[in-house]
Amino acid sequence: MHGWIVYNGHLKSPKFLDYAKLIQEAAHQKGISMTIYPNHELLSTMSGEGMSIAGTDTTEHPDFVLFGDKDILLARQLESMGIPVYNSADSIEACDHKGIMYQRLAQNQLPIPKTILGPKIFIKTDDLHLTHLQKEGEKLGYPLIIKEAYGSFGEQVYLVHTKEEMMKTLKSIHNRPFLLQQFISASYGRDVRLNVVGDQVVASMLRYSEDDFRANVTTGGKMEPYSPSVEEEELAVRASKAIGTAFCGVDLLYDEDEQPVICEVNGNAQIRNIYECTGINVAEKMIEYVIEQQGKEGEKDT
Repeated sequence: MHGWIVYNGHLKSPKFLDYAKLIQEAAHQKGISMTIYPNHELLSTMSGEGMSIAGTDTTEHPDFVLFGDKDILLARQLESMGIPVYNSADSIEACDHKGIMYQRLAQNQLPIPKTILGPKIFIKTDDLHLTHLQKEGEKLGYPLIIKEAYGSFGEQVYLVHTKEEMMKTLKSIHNRPFLLQQFISASYGRDVRLNVVGDQVVASMLRYSEDDFRANVTTGGKMEPYSPSVEEEELAVRASKAIGTAFCGVDLLYDEDEQPVICEVNGNAQIRNIYECTGINVAEKMIEYVIEQQGKEGEKDT
């Protein structure tokens, strides 16, 4: 088998290419060749004759693609050409837009913080009509969380303590999709990341920060290995299934009764930190999963 790995070539952090190289090496150890492409080298082209990929030597289609990016239209283009994509374009979109993500988790009656989606505003304006949103947001209690729908690594997340802070933040971000969310204060600066592959949690770690409400390592958090309970593992797998991911990172918060609450499902969860923390190479588990799925597809064809 031969596959492609797609990452975003315009993001300057080396972690994105590192993610691709970890997967490439894991595949090589299984005898599978993988070509790494930045998304800007794979151009989706369409005409009355159908769809294709241009921009590089892609005349030979891969057997599958591991998609480490959020270029949803490119992922959808590849799928439309009959190429299996992991994760699917639909699940990438659901993880990328936090509003869609929380809707799907709620539809499956999974524990999440109380959440209110902000209205679509489109433009930057001083004429804001947010009285209803403000009143509903105050029911969540202060402090509360404001999240932009698009964001990663704990960025675009704001903790506000008063009505004045809330309105100041909304005036700054209102032309972008956003939501208000209950703050799980008992989990201040603490969460658990569980990496799910298929139907299993394959690695997990506790993340914590001594001076930030976010526990992300990118924002300065620390990490240590964590042994999840059966219930935590089942919850993480259910969250992955609700979103439709083949593999993901599920972040859990804990309420005042130490019950887990799903913070987010990350379809492009970075795997270097958890490798260094636990010694478990999630990339190997991902490749094993793809081999299994490709084998099943081969059996269907015969």
